[in-house]
Amino acid sequence: MSDIKDDEILASASQGDKEAFGILYERYVDRIFNYIYYRTGNVHDAEDLTARVFFRAMNHIHNYTDRGVPFSAWLYRIAHNLVANWHRDRSRHPEIPLADAPTLHYKGAAPEAAVVQTQEQEALLRVIRHLPPERQHLLILKFVEHLSNTEIGAIMGRSEGAVKSLYHRILLSLRDDLEGVELTGD
Repeated sequence: MSDIKDDEILASASQGDKEAFGILYERYVDRIFNYIYYRTGNVHDAEDLTARVFFRAMNHIHNYTDRGVPFSAWLYRIAHNLVANWHRDRSRHPEIPLADAPTLHYKGAAPEAAVVQTQEQEALLRVIRHLPPERQHLLILKFVEHLSNTEIGAIMGRSEGAVKSLYHRILLSLRDDLEGVELTGD
């Protein structure tokens, strides 16, 4: 099934073929989950939102129109909108986590090195989560999904040059922001 193009599967899925939609689901569920997870930071919310993305896509597949961008761009747009709504709802009704402690996984390196690496990652994630949603969106597509600037441009509705420019500005901003961040997060 991996040699069948999305266009052929989409034609069947848009006619109500649930098995064809299942193939699309299998192709894209991990990528959409990863995107949502990095935007929410919570596995349970990411699972719920991923299910909602595909439920929405399945219910509206008959309305899908090929506009020269990959099918995944449509899925990312749905995911982006659901994550934006999720953030808006959370800001209105904030939840207080029961345990906000990071988990450390010992993989043979010295515990001190693991702690420093974890603190550095947490500091980077804190800075990234304070970026505007569009900038978070670009970083996730670039570094988590490993998409090209052209693919990112198609998803975000920007030119490749605009993506390169925004990417460069984001990296400069992150560098400046991280210079003043303490590793302990206090």
